Parts: sequence; structure tokens; C-alpha cells
Amino acid sequence: MKRALPFLAFTLASLLSGGCDAPDVVPTADGRQHTRTARIEGSLVVQSRARGNAIVFIYDAANPPPPAGSGRPLAFTVVTAAELFGASLGDSSTGPFTAPFSLSLVEPGRYLLRGFIDADTCRTLPQPCHVSDFNPWYGVTSEPNAGDVGGGAVDPANGATRVLEVTTDADGWPQPLTGVSVSFADSATVPFDRPAFQTADAREFNTATTPLKTLTLTPQVLTGAVDQRPPGFWVQLIDANKDGIPDDANGDGVPDFWPRVIVRKLADGVTGYVDENDLNRDGMVDEEGVDYARANGGKDGKPDVTVLAAGLAPDALLAALLDEQGKPRTQPVFVPQLVVAIRALALDARDPAAPAPLAAVPPGRYSVTLLQSTGQTWRLPNELDPALAEAVGLPGVQSQAFVLEVR
Repeated sequence: MKRALPFLAFTLASLLSGGCDAPDVVPTADGRQHTRTARIEGSLVVQSRARGNAIVFIYDAANPPPPAGSGRPLAFTVVTAAELFGASLGDSSTGPFTAPFSLSLVEPGRYLLRGFIDADTCRTLPQPCHVSDFNPWYGVTSEPNAGDVGGGAVDPANGATRVLEVTTDADGWPQPLTGVSVSFADSATVPFDRPAFQTADAREFNTATTPLKTLTLTPQVLTGAVDQRPPGFWVQLIDANKDGIPDDANGDGVPDFWPRVIVRKLADGVTGYVDENDLNRDGMVDEEGVDYARANGGKDGKPDVTVLAAGLAPDALLAALLDEQGKPRTQPVFVPQLVVAIRALALDARDPAAPAPLAAVPPGRYSVTLLQSTGQTWRLPNELDPALAEAVGLPGVQSQAFVLEVR
């Protein structure tokens, strides 16, 4: 299994002793050598015409991936297309196809398994198309694109996401979880490329003099090592409870839209673009970090997830998303650009369901992220910033260096 974090190298030093005296035995201080782990294993089941490697991610169930949360994979494994499709690799039959998978070094806990077939759509589609292009090491290459086929561990009875629990025995040893099925089907084909974008607007946002900052986002087409060709943006009214009425989570009288907009503070004094209070980039808030004063007085004693109140400007979108009778359209609608409105209001979103207003807007650098209903994201700035790209072997794109500078 390939891990999302670097492995540690261990060096064994020779112990020399004289005579018959036994050497002293000193317990190691490395707690990871005392960690007890198990494995999750089972079978992939694929019913699809797509062909490509299968990628399976494991997530902490308390920190799910987008769109439900902001979690990042704890680890992943790859099952090759040759192993999965065998003699059918060169045709377009739908299977079903099966192959074993295994995730090792899993600690006791509750987990989610998600994944996708990294499809080579150039086998069957004319240009533009995607070859298999998943690369886990960069944010700009680590998510599915149009034509990839989604999957996960789900309840076969109702299709609900299955929570997998690794338990321990009476002696505290984690028990393997076997017989797990991860399913992929053409019905879960990803319809869009990631929402890659750019903006030509100024970076500066002086919150003392400007109560509202707007950014006009346009599609960013990329080819080569990073291949994204969004013709525009697909917008949709959010109706999470499926009651036919668009949601208004913050009660501001404006319906909520996909894609969502997240404007988050970046860490100060850190090379690259790392979220504040997530210095190890695992998608979880660090145990120690920056804590800002709240609008209701004092601090809560916990590191903050500092975001600015932001959303899509609704007027043009509502005109496209409501029919002639003013009823919401159920399908996504294509628009050529998005206008993002960012307020001079900072929130601690450590609890996303109840963000707490801060006493003041912390100055510094902020990223802008679009999150689609498919769970695909795009963030500015990213590794295509020319100041970073060459060192990691990616093509530099100046527009991808945009960062919101708040003061």
C-alpha cells in the first residue's frame, strides 16, 4: 500500500559487548514502534466500460472528504488496470470485473473507503479527452476528472456510505477487517472536469475601508502534465434534504449554490501555501495553533479554522436556475463565469455547522477554493505558481499564483 505521508527510515546500530555480559536493553522512545495496527481488505467490483487503474482512499469517518467535509486521505492503494480488467483491458465490456485490494497499517477506528477508476477516455472519445493522470503528490493532479468513474464501500441494500470499524480484541490487538467490497459503476461517472479557474482582479483586500470584495472567476484551461479543460462552470441550487426547496443554511434569504466558495487563511511564515493550523496538511485542525479573539469576547482556547464570509453573487445565477414559473431547475446549468462576493467578516469554522464570528479580520494571505457537488475542488494559489512549479516538476502558470492579501 502506498502511504500519503513519507515513510521513516530506521537505522540499526551494531551492539558490541565483551565477555559474557548481556547488553543493556533500552526501550525505544519512538511511540510508532509500539503502535498496533491491522488491515482492511476485500474485493473491488467494477461494472463499467471505463479502463484505468483503480484508486482506493481511506478516510477518517469523522473527517470525510468533500463535498461532505474537508478530509484528506489517510492512505491509498492502487490496483492496476491489468490486474482489474485482465483480458478485457482492450475492450469496452461492462463486466463485472473483480480484483483484491488491501490497506495495511490501519489503526483501530472508524473509516470510509472512497475511490475512482482513473480512466483513459482517449480510448473511446475524440479530443478533448483524458489519459489516466492521477498523481497523489500534488493538489492539482490528485482528484478525478471528467470520465473517471467513482466508487466506494457502500451498503448494497440502499447505496448509503458504509462506515467500517476496526476493533480490538480483549488484549487490545486490532482485528483485521476482511470481505469488504468497494463498488464502481458507470452510473457514478464524473460528469465534469475540476472547476479550474483564474481571476484578473487585484489581490489586495483592505477590510478597514472595503466592506465587500468581489472576484470574477473565469475558467482556466490547462493541458499537458496537468490537464483541465472546463468550458465554464456548472452551477446548481443546493437541496440537501431533497424537499424541492433550495437550502438557505445561513438564513440570509439567498439560496445556497454549488459550487461552494471557501476563502481560508494560509499559515504565516511557512514556505508554500499551507492552511493555517493544518501544518501537516492532513485536513484536520492541529492540536496546537493560532487562536483569535471572538466577537462575543475572549478566545475558546482552540486553534481556529479562519475563513472569510464568502459566496457566489446570486443575481445572474438565479436567472439561470429558476424556470419561467420561478421554480428551481433540478439539473446543473452552465455559466461562463462566476462572481464571488467576500465580506470583511472573519469566522472560526472549526465547527462548520456553527461558524463563530471573530472580533477582527486577521491580516495575511488567504486562498480561494471552489467546491463542486461532485466533491471536486480547485484552489488558488496552488503548485502551478511559477515560484513553486519548477522545483516540483510542474509547468508554471502565472494565474495560479493568485492569493488574496488581506490587511
